[in-house]
Amino acid sequence: MNFGVSLFATDYSIRPDEFARAAEERGFDSVFFPEHTHIPTSRKTPFPMGGDLPTEYSHIHDLFVAMTAAAMATTRIKIGAGVCLVTEHDPIVLAKQAASLDALSNGRLILGIGAGWNAEEMENHGVPFKKRWRVTGERVKAMRRIWTQDVAEFHGEFVNFDPIWCWPKPVRPGGPPVWLGSLSMKALERVVDYCDGWYPVAADYEALNRRLRALREAADRAGRRFDTIELAVAAITPNEDSCKRMIDLGFSHLVLGVASEPRDKALAALDRRASLVSKLR
Repeated sequence: MNFGVSLFATDYSIRPDEFARAAEERGFDSVFFPEHTHIPTSRKTPFPMGGDLPTEYSHIHDLFVAMTAAAMATTRIKIGAGVCLVTEHDPIVLAKQAASLDALSNGRLILGIGAGWNAEEMENHGVPFKKRWRVTGERVKAMRRIWTQDVAEFHGEFVNFDPIWCWPKPVRPGGPPVWLGSLSMKALERVVDYCDGWYPVAADYEALNRRLRALREAADRAGRRFDTIELAVAAITPNEDSCKRMIDLGFSHLVLGVASEPRDKALAALDRRASLVSKLR
């Protein structure tokens, strides 16, 4: 089993480098940071969790700056994007950012990805909401070409470039593991098609169980071995029962959230989660 923690690292919370260092010292296996480049003030798109959008969504540091700070402050712990909104990045630039961070961290990057839920946010980046998943799929496939080929080219509906040189290459063959963060049933086919893992937010036990069965069936249809898909889950309620239920379902990487709070409160929360993990190992 692997256990990680996640944090909306903001301009008012504990710093991402301090948080990652503290997580590594407490024996965690991974640390994850989310992404929003900005939040449109219109608020036309409702917050998926209901209610008002939490303050931290518009205050988080740039994802790759936060992950780099975390990587440079640590030596062992995996550094995760939880998740990178691919719809908000140029794929050539994103491929270089991810490869550079993977190289500089000695192969510790986990690239969690998503298409995003905020229509206005992604449309500010030129991606129509209804095309978000097609755009995401093409960009990930184009990135894999760049990571794995000395001379890479890609010609699709949304991504189009003639042969290019682009180094550094990631440390790991094939590039950093790409985990798709989505609870949608449609997302499961996408996991099988172009991802290395599935990284949903923790939900009702039966809902997750149904999706795991559907993921296995999708892998069978595609001729892919189910055990090649890493199963991770985020935002688990930090108690022993909730974690054990996720483990029973087959998830092998559990990520516990920590609130966006100043250093002392965040470290106290890390200590509580470390104590929980010690009972589960």
